[in-house]
Amino acid sequence: MTDRAVRRRRRALYLFFFLNGVAMSSWITRTPDVRDRLGVSTGEMGLVLFGLSVGSMAGILCSGRFVSRFGTRPVTALGTLFVIASVVVVGGGTALASAPLVAAGLCLFGLGIGAGEVAINVDGADVERITGRPVLPTLHGCFSLGTVVGGLAGMAATAAAFPAHWHLLAVAAVTAAMFGYAIGGVPAGIGVRAAVPASDSARPAGPQVWKDRRLLMIGAIVLAMALAEGAANDWLPLLMVDGHGLDAALGSLVFVGFAAAMTLGRFGGAFFLSRYSRAAVVRASAVSGAVGLCLVIFSDNAVVAAAAVLFWGLGASLGFPVALSAAGDSGPDETARVGLVATIGYVAFLVGPPTLGFLGDHYGLRPAMVVVLVFVAAAVLVAPAAGARGPRHGGAGAGASGEVAVERPGQRAGG
Repeated sequence: MTDRAVRRRRRALYLFFFLNGVAMSSWITRTPDVRDRLGVSTGEMGLVLFGLSVGSMAGILCSGRFVSRFGTRPVTALGTLFVIASVVVVGGGTALASAPLVAAGLCLFGLGIGAGEVAINVDGADVERITGRPVLPTLHGCFSLGTVVGGLAGMAATAAAFPAHWHLLAVAAVTAAMFGYAIGGVPAGIGVRAAVPASDSARPAGPQVWKDRRLLMIGAIVLAMALAEGAANDWLPLLMVDGHGLDAALGSLVFVGFAAAMTLGRFGGAFFLSRYSRAAVVRASAVSGAVGLCLVIFSDNAVVAAAAVLFWGLGASLGFPVALSAAGDSGPDETARVGLVATIGYVAFLVGPPTLGFLGDHYGLRPAMVVVLVFVAAAVLVAPAAGARGPRHGGAGAGASGEVAVERPGQRAGG
C-alpha cells in the first residue's frame, strides 16, 4: 500500500468516527424537545433510551464474527448506513410523536455504531501496524470532536426553535455525504480470519478469566466510568433543564461543554500516560469525575453546575480506554480478558438509562445521579488494579490495546 493510500485510509477512519459523534450528539442535544414532543415522563424516556442500549449490545456481540468472515469494509459500511438511517427514523418518530418509533431508531443507531466501531478499530489497528504510529487514540478523539460539532449545531437549532425532525433529517443528509467520501478509502479484505483449528477453538480460556480478581476490579473501573459517560450522554441536557432550570438551548450548550472536555481528555491523554502510571491516570480521572458529579448534584447554582460538567467530562474521558488497555495486559488470553471487561462496561450502557430514568421519575434526575457518583467514587479505590504502563503499549497506545484485541476473535474493546 502506497503512502498516499495509507493517508487516505487514515483520513477515512477519522471521518467515520467523526460522523458517528456528529450523529449521536445531534439527537442527544434534542432530547428535551423529543421528550416534550412525545409527551412522555422521565421514566418513560428511560425506556425509550433503552432501545439504544439493546441495539449497542447486539451490534457488539455480532460484529466480531462478521468482521472475521467478511472483513472490515462491508461491516463498516453497513454499520454506518444503520447510523444514518437511525437518525432518519428518530426524526420521523419525533415528527409523528411515536415513542416506539424513536426507540426503534435508537436501537438501530446502537446496532450500527456498535458493529461499525469494532470494524473501524480493527482497521485502525492495521494502519498502526503499517505506519508504526498511534492511530486508535486519535480515532476516539475524533468521535468526541464530532460530538462537539454536532452538539453546537444542535444547540443552535434548539435556540432557533428549528423543528427537531427537520434538524435530524439535515444531519442524515450531511452524514450520508461524509460516508460517500470515506468508504472509498477503506480497502477490502482487512480483518478476515482463517478458520481456527478445532483444538484452538475448544480451548476453555474464556471462563477462566472470571477467576482473576484483578481483572474483575478492572471491570469495576470500566463499569463505573462507562456509567459516568453514558449517564451524561443519555441525560445531561434533561438534567440541566429539569434539575437546574436552564432552557433547552443552554442545556444543549452544557452537553457541548461535556463533549469538549471529553475531546480534550482523549487527545491529551497520551501526554499523561507517557509520564504517569495507568493507576494514577485512572485515579485522577475518577476524582475529577466525582468532583464534577458532586457539584452538579448538590450545588443549587446553575452556573457552578454547568462549569462542573467540564470536570465530569475530563474524568469520564480516559477511564474506559485506559482500563481496557490494562485488561489486555493483565494476563494471558488478551482477547478473552478485554472481551470480558468490555462486556462488563456495556452492562452500564444497557441498564443505566432505564435505571436512572426510573429513579429520576420518582426522586428527580439530580438525586438519581448519586448512583453514578457512588460508582465513580468506588473507582478511585480500585484504581491500583489498572497497574503501571504496559511495556507494549506505552502512553500513546493506552487506549488502543482493547481495540487491537477485537481483531482476534471479535470482542469489542472500547468506544
